Amino acid sequence: MWLITKFLEVLFGRLRSKNFYNHPDETLVKEYLATQDDQLFSILYNRYSTKIYAKCIAMLKNVEAAQDCTQEIFIKVLTNIAKFNQQSKFSTWLFSVAYNHCIDLIRKNKKQFFADLKNEHEDSIQEDIEDAFLMETKLSRLKGVLEKMDDENRTLLLMKYQDDLSIKEMGDILGKGESAVKMKIVRAKHRFKQIHDELFDKEQE
Repeated sequence: MWLITKFLEVLFGRLRSKNFYNHPDETLVKEYLATQDDQLFSILYNRYSTKIYAKCIAMLKNVEAAQDCTQEIFIKVLTNIAKFNQQSKFSTWLFSVAYNHCIDLIRKNKKQFFADLKNEHEDSIQEDIEDAFLMETKLSRLKGVLEKMDDENRTLLLMKYQDDLSIKEMGDILGKGESAVKMKIVRAKHRFKQIHDELFDKEQE
């Protein structure tokens, strides 16, 4: 009888969860908190695990570390999901957890991670770099430049141009105001152009 009961519970849980496959993230979170149905969280995991892994790879540049980091992030999300207040999209909150977790790992291994930023002065930033410069950069060159950039600047550009996040979404993830995010993007684009010119200007001579 016990086995039959457990089988029915599992079966019912699976059938019930199938009804939620196409539901918005926020609905899944709300229902998971109400029922603690692991299948609901599995749907969220399946939606985002590949994207989070890609972000970990981009930031950590190490396959094994990215795999471990992805699992750690989802464990952290699972244990803290009740803190999601739905004031932002679930994907934004999830990416915020992932970004901050990766940054914590980087900081542990790179004590000087933010040293360059501390030494920068806002008056050294002149006019903004046009977005077209980045968008029209050849793929082979783009990869080479991004590899040379520090982790934070590279991540900022990936957030904006690969993930197509808005300034507000980036601010939510970084815990910064919109003006601060805009300044960081300007700095990152200037650094991109500087590295690009150092690497490829000689080819044009």
